[in-house]
Amino acid sequence: MRNSVTRFLAVLAGLALITSTLLASSPAFAVQTPPTTYQPKFPGDPARSDSEAGALAYMRVVIRAQRQFNKQYDHFATSLADLVHSGSFTKRMVNPDRGDYAVEFQGKKDSYVLIMMPKQLDAQHRSFYAEDDGKIHADEEKPADAKSPVIK
Repeated sequence: MRNSVTRFLAVLAGLALITSTLLASSPAFAVQTPPTTYQPKFPGDPARSDSEAGALAYMRVVIRAQRQFNKQYDHFATSLADLVHSGSFTKRMVNPDRGDYAVEFQGKKDSYVLIMMPKQLDAQHRSFYAEDDGKIHADEEKPADAKSPVIK
């Protein structure tokens, strides 16, 4: 009886070893760890994180849409909803909740202000500010404004 138990435990241990070896070497079961550093999306990308890249991309779309809207109607859009179908600005983009960021928009016919405020302000989630000159400003310590440094 003792030999049977010993043999059974040896077989069980062998199966466990084989299974763990196969799982560890199989790409289908390999654990994917996210990269610890941000991978720029294009040469000269000023973003520090994927969240920032998304916020900056959104701002670029709004700025381009405002330029197109102004060219077409000879004034700026006074709301985000007015920008729908200007350039690549879509109906879905009117929603001010942009993941880790919230959009603040103040529009007048002769100017506008666009702010992307992170839900948590830190070095990887800076606040961003732009107005009708199209320059994007950033700040990691407080809400960005016209006096904040311009990003490149």
